[in-house]
Amino acid sequence: MGSGQVTDWQGKHVTVAGLGVSGVPAARALHGLGAEVTVVNDGDDARAREQAAELEALGVTVRLGDGETLPGGTELIVTAPGWRPDKPLFAAADRAGVPVWGDVELAWRLRGPDAAPWLAVTGTNGKTTTVQMLASILEAAGLRTAAVGNIGVSLLDAVLGEEPYDVLAVELSSYQLHWAPSLRAHSAAVLNLAPDHLDWHGSMEAYARDKGRVYEGNRVACVYNADATGKPSTEDLVREADVEEGCRAVGFTLGAPGPSQLGVVEGILVDRAFVENRQRNAQELAEVSDVNPPAPHNIANALAAAALARAYGVPASAVRDGLRAFTPDAHRIAHVADVDGVTYIDDSKATNTHAAEASLAAYDSIVWIAGGLAKGATFDELVGGAAKRLRGAVLIGRDRALIREALARHAPEVPVVDLGRTDTGAMLQAVQEAQRLARPGDTVLLAPACASMDMFANYNKRGDAFAQAVRELGA
Repeated sequence: MGSGQVTDWQGKHVTVAGLGVSGVPAARALHGLGAEVTVVNDGDDARAREQAAELEALGVTVRLGDGETLPGGTELIVTAPGWRPDKPLFAAADRAGVPVWGDVELAWRLRGPDAAPWLAVTGTNGKTTTVQMLASILEAAGLRTAAVGNIGVSLLDAVLGEEPYDVLAVELSSYQLHWAPSLRAHSAAVLNLAPDHLDWHGSMEAYARDKGRVYEGNRVACVYNADATGKPSTEDLVREADVEEGCRAVGFTLGAPGPSQLGVVEGILVDRAFVENRQRNAQELAEVSDVNPPAPHNIANALAAAALARAYGVPASAVRDGLRAFTPDAHRIAHVADVDGVTYIDDSKATNTHAAEASLAAYDSIVWIAGGLAKGATFDELVGGAAKRLRGAVLIGRDRALIREALARHAPEVPVVDLGRTDTGAMLQAVQEAQRLARPGDTVLLAPACASMDMFANYNKRGDAFAQAVRELGA
């Protein structure tokens, strides 16, 4: 497939794998460029039929209920990022010598000659917040930008739309990176690496390798987490990447930064990477209190965002102004209320153990509300690390026994309330039990470390139920 100019697509037979948030825009875009588009989809439900009818009205062929067979004459597959690499469709494509691109790869190839450079962010947790912070900093510098990618705004729409951007803040998942071999960012960051989506990637090594693709061909800076332990580390991924001549490795740390790092000194975010004479000089960027909320993992997100913005050349004042202007999404360490000297925090967004670990590390004395759908996770490491901070725990949801057993092994002295009920009143009871366990100065923290769908429509509804229950206590 050629450079992606319109003439290349006329009459090309392209198969789009999967409807959904990436498949529909991809099918529309390719059809608009003159390609002969066939969409294949595993499911054949009401939603799929509705989307299929819209596409068929344009002249796109849609095949529901069969995502396994390669349509005859296919010259390229564009896949939804969530489709696993071991699907029969891709094996058939491999045998036929047909390339497979993801929606990110397609967007990258369709960029015009004067396209905005991409500042890319990936990692197990913190991606969305970091990309939103980055966009806020770039806006504070007077640049035309948008937070796009895995965050909900389609990259295809950003690339093909009328809006001229100076630079894009791009959130990328490991799935998207797997299917984006020719992506070359201006600068990129891997925030952290924890076991996640291993059922999809097959192994931790394959997962890390896909994350590390974000560094390939970087021009200015590969931003890595200098505090990260574990193997492979984000710094290892930088070492293995093939980058452009002159591209630098830039670390971020919650400690004092060395040369070529951003870090924290006496409550101030400082830059020792993008300054003259890095051995001696440091540039103050912002105060820790400018970060909302100033929890440790969120300060790390802010440093990563600042590093990418500084790599693009924004002034220090824009970092401060952008961080001050940023407001986090709902249900991410959101302060709900203080009742009788106890603080109530909603981090319903902590749907895996790594996110919950960051949340638990932000407070000293915690009554922890946890549980839900574990998605194959284990909780020993999480509980072991947080044990000394726990005043008590209230467990809800289907897989709560896994957390209860981990607490019995690693924090046997911590009182645990195990709530078997899953009705709508369960959250109110959980909050009441937490209030009973808490002392003035404590934090009651909803950081479930699990998905919500056993009891709630989504993590937003779970957080809303928690906030409502807290308000009833206060009343």
